[in-house]
Amino acid sequence: MNIFQLQSVGLSDKDKTILTDISFTVAAGERLTLVGPSGSGKSSILKLLAGLTSATSGTIFFQGRDIEELDMPTYRREVSYCFQQPVLFGQTVQDNLQFPFTIRQLAFDQTKALKALESVHLAPTFLSKKITELSGGEKQRVALIRNLLFEPKVLLLDEISAGLDAETKAIVNKLLADYQAAGNTLIEVTHDQSEIEAAQKILRIEGGRVQV
Repeated sequence: MNIFQLQSVGLSDKDKTILTDISFTVAAGERLTLVGPSGSGKSSILKLLAGLTSATSGTIFFQGRDIEELDMPTYRREVSYCFQQPVLFGQTVQDNLQFPFTIRQLAFDQTKALKALESVHLAPTFLSKKITELSGGEKQRVALIRNLLFEPKVLLLDEISAGLDAETKAIVNKLLADYQAAGNTLIEVTHDQSEIEAAQKILRIEGGRVQV
């Protein structure tokens, strides 16, 4: 079953054409890796899939339904986007891990949050740590587990391993492998050669077009 289907999708900004005639499918549970030169349109595809921008032509289907017809807050709980530069808010790590509970009108589950921290090798004391005290790798791990606390069906990753040290990268890759093993879908943009070599399915984008 296809979780995503893109049909002749185009994207323009004023007089600039960003994407042209993008068509491909993504099966549920698949790990798709988008590769290609910087500025070729890979991140733009992720933003379209995340519902952060709308296509100027063509159609994107999620589980058989046009995403333009879906309720976006509900959709974004099922399709979660991870930025290259992690976006944290509030004062502490707990502020960030509490957010997914708050938007669902649920009480904060500290045990669940601590288990999530443990999954990315962060100690329980990190819960009260100020985000200004976190390293880049720690911020990326916190942002990632925040997105995964209520396991979405799809995770969109925009070069999240860029700039991470080897140890942190291994921790993140293990978490993502476990996430996909549970039957979830990963769509990622990367320039990391080791990740490209380990990819299950590669789609090359050049000049805003799919290269066959």
